[in-house]
Amino acid sequence: MPAAIQAFHDPATGTVSYVVHDPATRRAAVIDPVLDYDAAAGRTSTRSADALLAHLHAHELNLQWVLETHAHADHLSAAPYLKQQAGGLIAIGEHIRGVQATFGRLFNRPVADDGFDRLLGDGERFHIGGIEATALLVPGHTPADLAYQVEDAVFVGDTLFMPDLGSARADFPGGDAGQLYRSMQRLLALPPETRLFVCHDYPAGREARWQTTVAAQRAANIHMRDGVGEAEFVTMRRARDATLGAPALMLPALQVNIRAGQLPPAEANGVAYLRIPLNALPNGRA
Repeated sequence: MPAAIQAFHDPATGTVSYVVHDPATRRAAVIDPVLDYDAAAGRTSTRSADALLAHLHAHELNLQWVLETHAHADHLSAAPYLKQQAGGLIAIGEHIRGVQATFGRLFNRPVADDGFDRLLGDGERFHIGGIEATALLVPGHTPADLAYQVEDAVFVGDTLFMPDLGSARADFPGGDAGQLYRSMQRLLALPPETRLFVCHDYPAGREARWQTTVAAQRAANIHMRDGVGEAEFVTMRRARDATLGAPALMLPALQVNIRAGQLPPAEANGVAYLRIPLNALPNGRA
């Protein structure tokens, strides 16, 4: 039986999380889970993650993996909470080490125990129950982005958006528009019928969507359709990125997500604190 896929869209951050499971063994992976965060109140909640757990429980699934496509800048990860509640290993791409070094310096908190159980290399294979999955290195948005291929489905993270939204920014530290172009080309070289599941959708005047195909992207992606060359894409992407401000939750999210979603330890008064570096980002952006 083919892998079963269930999507969960978080309107607050535009993030799409997925539960992928093997119907034969009832073993599952969660991809890119969200920890809800009210920045004004400085308060976290587990509403989105609890919906994932409810799905696992309702379908009698055993959580084997929590897979991160990259260290997200737009939401906090619920990976540790899911692991605590349901087990499983937290995995991300092996190039996270460079991202940790960069942002460890920014927050003046060198990364020691980062909470990741497995660092995956390009082309590395692993299993969700009896179903083989493959990690695909797709840098550009960040140096450490991975896509996950499971049978005819690929979970592309922020490498591609839906065709009418195009592509993600490439101006974070270590990001590179040329690399992003080549990573997208790698995905779009897959068979035309390959299903692509995006990590974000920001609908304007339509319902949220998250599933497309290689063929649909090649025909209609506003940034990367067939015929768009690397130089044209890089020029467009750099000009567009220059107009973008920092993501609203970037500073809270990155200091948590480079540690697999672990919140900072409580201080002597029993309260945990996030750090906000002042005047440390050029032009207010990463």
